[in-house]
Amino acid sequence: MTPETPEPRLRSVRDLPHALEAFDTLTAALKGREPAIFLDYDGTLTPIVDRPQDAILSDEGRAVVDALARKRPVAVVSGRDRPDVEKLVGIDSLIFAGSHGFDIHTPDDGTLTLEGIGDYTALMDEVERRLKAGLDSIPGALVERKKFSVAAHYRLVADEEYPVFRSVLDRLLGAVPDLKEKPGKKVFEIQPDIDWDKGKAVSHLLATLRLDDPGHVPMFFGDDVTDEDAFKALQTMGGIGVLAAPASDSDTGRVSAADFRVDDPGQVLDLLRRLTP
Repeated sequence: MTPETPEPRLRSVRDLPHALEAFDTLTAALKGREPAIFLDYDGTLTPIVDRPQDAILSDEGRAVVDALARKRPVAVVSGRDRPDVEKLVGIDSLIFAGSHGFDIHTPDDGTLTLEGIGDYTALMDEVERRLKAGLDSIPGALVERKKFSVAAHYRLVADEEYPVFRSVLDRLLGAVPDLKEKPGKKVFEIQPDIDWDKGKAVSHLLATLRLDDPGHVPMFFGDDVTDEDAFKALQTMGGIGVLAAPASDSDTGRVSAADFRVDDPGQVLDLLRRLTP
């Protein structure tokens, strides 16, 4: 943290007001401004599943997001590859930021050029090769290649195999320079070591789309550790973060920089309906 940047405000998940039950409070926080909606995908629009390819957006969910996007600015900011999440959502009019914000495309401006982000194909090729070589023998381990990262999933890995799984990642990070690791729900993302995340992607999009004005307020919906970057960024810009997590997550000691919460993706859709004018 720089001296000018305040420490993020973190609260136990249980202490976050429920957005549907406290909808009047959420509406008051908008202060008459139009919300610009930023949505994570896995765990937010769809439930978490064992295999990434099985996270399918329901027809109901697609209809809710489409109706909202016809009235308000809506972007999907996902850890998935952008073409992958574009196909899964299936709404051409949306803004998409894939690979945790490394790859951004808007209907009007096409793919955005991001300063300091180059071609990391060779680096990610090496990461993929090393992870597959180390993890292929571990039952349940999944290696998911993306343009700007490689994900190592362990949701289906037996507890007794996890130390071996973890050792493969540790050896990779020790052997290959210029990498960083971002933990998620039963997954580790190996990325280029660049100062970029979902929070910076949201800030960049607000400026690019000219939504960083007094008439708009950013709202970010997410469920995972990687979404905390966006929640923290919204605190500095007067935005509103909504965490998709049950109050029982507090039992694990989980805290969040979000302002409100809902229990699950079904309630995310309920809230999006109420935010559709």
